[in-house]
Amino acid sequence: MESLSAYHYLAFFGASLGLSLILTPLVRSLARATGQVAVPRDTRWHKKETALLGGVAIFIATVGVWTGGVLILDWESAGKPFLPVILCASGVFLLGLVDDIVSLVPQHKLAAQIIIVSVFMTFGFRLDWTISRTADLFLSILWIVGITNAFNLLDNMDGLAAGVALIAGIFLFLTHYMNPVVAPLTVPFLVLCSVYLGALLGFLAYNFNPASIFMGDAGSLFLGFIMASMTMVGGGGESVGYSAGKLLSVIAIPILILFIPILDTGFVSFMRKLFRRPISQGGRDHSSHRLVAIGFSERMAVMVLYGFAAASGLIALAVNSLSIGITLVLILFYLLFVGFFWIYLARVKVYEERSILSGEGTGTITPILIQFTYRRRLFEVILDLILITAAYYTAYLLRFEGPVYYLIGENFRFFLNSLPIVVACQIFCFFVLGIYRGIWEATGLSDLIDYIKAITLGTVMAMLILLFVYRFESFSRAVFIIHWVLLLLLISLSRLSFRLVDEGVKKGKQKGKSVLIYGAGTGGRMAAKEIENNPSLGLVIVGFLDDNPRKFKKKIMGYPVLGGREELEKIVRKRGVQGILVAFKARGEEVRRELQVLFQKLDMEVEVRQMKMILE
Repeated sequence: MESLSAYHYLAFFGASLGLSLILTPLVRSLARATGQVAVPRDTRWHKKETALLGGVAIFIATVGVWTGGVLILDWESAGKPFLPVILCASGVFLLGLVDDIVSLVPQHKLAAQIIIVSVFMTFGFRLDWTISRTADLFLSILWIVGITNAFNLLDNMDGLAAGVALIAGIFLFLTHYMNPVVAPLTVPFLVLCSVYLGALLGFLAYNFNPASIFMGDAGSLFLGFIMASMTMVGGGGESVGYSAGKLLSVIAIPILILFIPILDTGFVSFMRKLFRRPISQGGRDHSSHRLVAIGFSERMAVMVLYGFAAASGLIALAVNSLSIGITLVLILFYLLFVGFFWIYLARVKVYEERSILSGEGTGTITPILIQFTYRRRLFEVILDLILITAAYYTAYLLRFEGPVYYLIGENFRFFLNSLPIVVACQIFCFFVLGIYRGIWEATGLSDLIDYIKAITLGTVMAMLILLFVYRFESFSRAVFIIHWVLLLLLISLSRLSFRLVDEGVKKGKQKGKSVLIYGAGTGGRMAAKEIENNPSLGLVIVGFLDDNPRKFKKKIMGYPVLGGREELEKIVRKRGVQGILVAFKARGEEVRRELQVLFQKLDMEVEVRQMKMILE
């Protein structure tokens, strides 16, 4: 089939969007009239009765506009190849609709999904990830069933599943629209994708927080099946071609595009297993719920996950344009960032039960998990092994610019010969200088100085050994300089990760009376830390006040120094300050009384308190 212009795809998108915008409020009214509403429960997040059946609008808009569009274009080339996708997606939709109305048993619903997916496989749709057709068939069934249920689990907060599906669909569309190789299925694939995106966006207009309608299982299973099948149909050898260099893109692109549903499902499943909870049991323990628990609003929590979905999509979009080496490094750094962030979320208390890490569990796996997660030292060593290797390999890529095949010559041989020496020297220096005795949550400036010492000593030691063994022939000094810089950044950020997130979250989590800290010195910083770390005080920092003009308009711990005592009345009235906290080491009590007298004269109700440190 001949290529279509972008205007054609926009027309399909617009038609589906318009129909979805019209149908969704009509379905909402029908759901309310027939009693199809989601009632608030302890295991669910919503707090008010909300109409269900939003998936009906998504389904009708997608299938209706797709049917009309392919009939207008050419049924044989544009519609017939994707008819199995639509028919099986319709079967999954009906299964979800029945579940919304009569609530099916989970195992019955899973069995029906496997039957539908198995029928879908008979039409020849499957992943091409291995050299074994049997393995590909098995992986294909797991992929579609897994992704379908992943979106069902992701539908746990207003706008989350629909928004993530929309973002994933956009990048899936762009991946194939920007692909210079136009396969026979490319145009019909883009037509279906355009229609699907329009239906999702129209529904999201009513589903974003505060949602007036939910998609229900009918919608989440339908959009999950469509996404899974489209990554399968649009991927594989037809659109990207088979070669050793493209094997990574064949596997990485669909996983990256659907990364957030996969991650959230795996994360929730692991955490529930860790706390002896049934995986099929509902609960407020998803990534979105944990983000709200640490201080984000519902909208902001959803937007954070949108951001991760967009980042994954951008990496997927770049896979075909970058060399394998750069792609691997990019994916590795992204996964490390995601890993640290989700480890932080895993620390949020959402279960009443004790985990198997408490030592009360039985079985040989318990001590292994304790070593990896609770005591964390073994994890730190393995993490450093990964970071050292990544930094050294990236240094080679940056030094010897060009595609990865340039490294598979002499330079790559030198890299392989020297990597064990570099790893051994760095790990040894980390151990000797006490890097593994630190606590990540308390990482400070002194720890950063220790990191610099250990990395510098390890780098110098590795260079001396290479000088002795190989006379440093064909090794680049620039590589070791780049490696030193990269490793320092990676080690520092990894150790500071929990503290950085903590600091950012605490500022956004403050609620209560707005206060001004008088004194921007050591005492003022101590007061600010105590307010951030102790929400029971019920205080929100507006900024600092100080008598030193050189500190004016500067920031301390992220808070502005608003001025001196001469501008106090203006600052208090403008900023709505309800309290002053005097943080002077000397004359503190005297300054507190002076400010009290001042506010009495101004007839302003401002509470003035003094910070004191008491050691007993």
